[in-house]
Amino acid sequence: MRMKAGTILAASFASLLASAAHADVTLTILADTNQETVTFLDVLTKAYSEKRPDVSFDIENRAGGAEGDNIVKTRLATGEMADIFQYNSGSLFQALKPEQTLADLSDMPNAGNISDSFKPVVSAADGTVRGVPFGPAMGGGIFYNRKIYAELGLQVPKTWADFIANSEKVKAAGKVGIAQTYGDTWTSQLFVLADYYNVNAAAPSFAKDFTENKAKFATTPAAAKGFERLEQTGKAGLFNADFGAAKFDDGMRMVATGEAAHYPMLTFGIGNVAQNYPDNLADLGFFAQPGDDAAKNGLTVWMPSALYSPSSAENGEEAKKFLDWVASKEACELMAKAVPSGPYLIKDCQLPADVSQAVKDMLPYFEAEGGTAPALEFLSPVKGPALEQITVEVGSGIRSAAEAAALYDQDVEKQAKQLGLPNW
Repeated sequence: MRMKAGTILAASFASLLASAAHADVTLTILADTNQETVTFLDVLTKAYSEKRPDVSFDIENRAGGAEGDNIVKTRLATGEMADIFQYNSGSLFQALKPEQTLADLSDMPNAGNISDSFKPVVSAADGTVRGVPFGPAMGGGIFYNRKIYAELGLQVPKTWADFIANSEKVKAAGKVGIAQTYGDTWTSQLFVLADYYNVNAAAPSFAKDFTENKAKFATTPAAAKGFERLEQTGKAGLFNADFGAAKFDDGMRMVATGEAAHYPMLTFGIGNVAQNYPDNLADLGFFAQPGDDAAKNGLTVWMPSALYSPSSAENGEEAKKFLDWVASKEACELMAKAVPSGPYLIKDCQLPADVSQAVKDMLPYFEAEGGTAPALEFLSPVKGPALEQITVEVGSGIRSAAEAAALYDQDVEKQAKQLGLPNW
């Protein structure tokens, strides 16, 4: 059968369009090196490539902490950011000037799946959603070794005084009371940041007043206590001898294997133990950082990081398609199965039934009325970049708690002015 030339051209054009629609695309991703991040990206990218064989991924890892912040900000400023990148939600997200630098994801088909509690921490000033939750909500508190607690007859502490007493008993028994890992400077912040539930319980208006420059860490006794608690633990000699050089991986190893009784950390550390020390996962417990009043015991909660796409992404449309899928129940439950370390923030996304003991320890705080409070960085856009250096100095005995609180107040002032906040 003969075909007319016009029909042949039309058919050829349609064939070209079909080929173009399925042209191979490599999406670049920039992400940190935390074990949970690596695991999530592995399961997500493999599953997506099975659905879309024409899409492959090139993942680049970056440092964490202040160094990682600088890498992200520099890449965005120079137009050299990957198609997709993983970064904090909350105050650090706001510092990226998202309405100028990040793609608007509000019109994605699955945008409605994102939990209402998460949307504000990835929304630009105009209310548009710019990020997709990446991982579970996290608790900030203290991992503990359940075997040590059983051997020494210790109870999970509900007050700071009881926590110190437990740590002293562990030290007397010849083990490390509290692991610290200042080789990764960001880990030094936990005693300050995880204390926010206690700050909020004692000074409920602090976040608002702090944002409006009406309250300071140095002059608010409840807020200064985090620095004081860090100073107290350092002076008491409760840390591991190599705390200045040890790193996050060392801290999780120590508390999981029983070399140390406690390690203040975010609950994403559960993934590290599940990956590296699975035989010790059942020995890992978790509790909220206690305050002064046992009747007001609760957990400071961190929203997960998010995946974003820069507005200048080379493969922006394909990046949005991938992010839309990440916002699906299917993708969320792949992550939850891989790392069941806390509640996920995609609607109807379920954790597996056989979660670890540390997750079981965390969930009651979420279930209790008033049992959690968001970390300060999710209530205020103000977070000074030098906190991790300041807290290293306090824990190391180089700077007093009072000096540190005042210095941090100066640090946040710089950022508040950069953000153009009123009253600063």
